[in-house]
Amino acid sequence: MLGGYFLFAFLDTSGKYLVLSGLDPLFVAWMRFAVHLVIVVLLFRAWRHPGRLRAQNLPAQILRGIFLFGSTIFNFMALRYLQLAETTSIYFFGPMVITALAGPLLGEWAGWRRWMAIVVGFAGVLVITRPGVGVFGIGHVLALGSMLSNSFYVIMTRRMGARETAESLILYSALAPVVLLLPTLPATASMPPDAWHWLVLFLPGVFGAFGHWFLIKAYQRATATALAPYPYLQMLWMIGLGWLIFSQLPDGWTLAGAAIIIASGLYIVHREHRLRVKMRAGLDSGAQELAKKL
Repeated sequence: MLGGYFLFAFLDTSGKYLVLSGLDPLFVAWMRFAVHLVIVVLLFRAWRHPGRLRAQNLPAQILRGIFLFGSTIFNFMALRYLQLAETTSIYFFGPMVITALAGPLLGEWAGWRRWMAIVVGFAGVLVITRPGVGVFGIGHVLALGSMLSNSFYVIMTRRMGARETAESLILYSALAPVVLLLPTLPATASMPPDAWHWLVLFLPGVFGAFGHWFLIKAYQRATATALAPYPYLQMLWMIGLGWLIFSQLPDGWTLAGAAIIIASGLYIVHREHRLRVKMRAGLDSGAQELAKKL
């Protein structure tokens, strides 16, 4: 899990570097998924196990891929205007949005304590964006769009996980954006100015493919609850890379908002862990309903 999110930090850093260099975000996003697709096909040896890559619900796989692409392109566009730490802080509000959406979309309703944590987390987003005081701008709108797209991507992953193989989920999340974005290439594709930029252009796909592969391996070896706190360490890497590559450090408002969001997210992890422990203890149906309200 630590390795996966370390690679995701480099994915965002290389994407921001390319976009600030003048490359079109749509082209950078297409290359990210094209390289990802090639690596996945080679990694899973698709020619040997075609059945593992077969989609049971192709429209749902495509829609899920669109949500992942939306998260990526909105993030790359937001990085034109915001620091790495700012976009990451807003992204961390995603688990709270997922908790809220899980009720109407998955039937997994949150209790009042987790709803309070969601409200507090949203307050953290407001601390970072500070609407009404001249800070909130297009970059924050794009970062929020990226976070929402990723939230729906996660919700769909949870709904489809019981019917689709892990290999098909990771394959189609890259294949759908590659195919759907092909018509845009004549207008967005541009030649990087030198060999260095060509190298960096291939890196987001490498970081993304192996980052997702690391996450799959992590979830094969540990529970989701045990792994849930580790993504928040990405904030440290984002601050370090932002300072090292772009000479940017987040201001006090961003750090304060990030701390609020992270604390709220960890509280939700704690409540969900308590719920799972009680469920595993063999509660009767009435007690289970009570536990859901904790």
